[in-house]
Amino acid sequence: MNKEYSPKFDVRISTLIGLGIFALLLTVLTGGVWTVLLIANLATSPAVPWAVIVMAILLWLMWQYLDGKGWPDSTSEARHRYLRARPVSRPAFMWSMAAGMFSIIALTGLWIVLFQLVKVPGNALPDFSKYPFLLVTLVLFMASLAASIAEEACFRGYFQSALEARFSGFTAILITTLVISPGHSFTQGFVWPTMMFYFFVDAVFGTLAYLCDSILPGIVIHTIGLFIFFAGIWPFDASRRLISEGGADVWFWLHIVQTVIFAILAFLAFRQLARITNLHRDKT
Repeated sequence: MNKEYSPKFDVRISTLIGLGIFALLLTVLTGGVWTVLLIANLATSPAVPWAVIVMAILLWLMWQYLDGKGWPDSTSEARHRYLRARPVSRPAFMWSMAAGMFSIIALTGLWIVLFQLVKVPGNALPDFSKYPFLLVTLVLFMASLAASIAEEACFRGYFQSALEARFSGFTAILITTLVISPGHSFTQGFVWPTMMFYFFVDAVFGTLAYLCDSILPGIVIHTIGLFIFFAGIWPFDASRRLISEGGADVWFWLHIVQTVIFAILAFLAFRQLARITNLHRDKT
């Protein structure tokens, strides 16, 4: 990968370090604010999902600022450029959706396989069984959206786009993936299965942002992927049996097949996406 849709601009190493710290802190802050709002909502008025509304407003304000709105005017152009929330062509969007969804399906299989190979902490989720269905649905959607927007805007937007201005696309994706890794590990444990899993996750979204020169497709796929994991994967982690305790059942092998087949499909879709975006670049 060695192309740029937007003009290159000079970025100092000190700026890259600052953007990396900024991305990490803002992503963690966004997650922290959502957690506090959710805890307060569930404790005071669980029938009314007011935390979702408040968080939506905060996300909109954050997005406006990151996209160049507001004070100071001197940084407006740079903020807009770093965010790179650019529209993409319809073919590029469709292939990015295919590549992203194939990747998500492969990653769900990988997560289940890893959970049956090694005992890992996993994700601690609230017990939503006693809350209204509508509240749970809205909460899971907002949790997925908030994490996706923060991570894509801060890391694949601000940080990775600046890295791409100084390094190759591969190097920019790799550095971004390594920098964001501690954020995943702090909440889910410094164990090799979790770290390996999120390495692949971050590589997928970094590649999407690079090939499309936009974070918009990544936000869509990221939100869908998180919702799938929140609703259909992570709640069942505690019930997964290690193969060392009872052997590998048919589902274990089916999930391996799922991982391999959809990883291949994702690779082919990414290759087609790269061709389309290269063609678009050549025409422009």
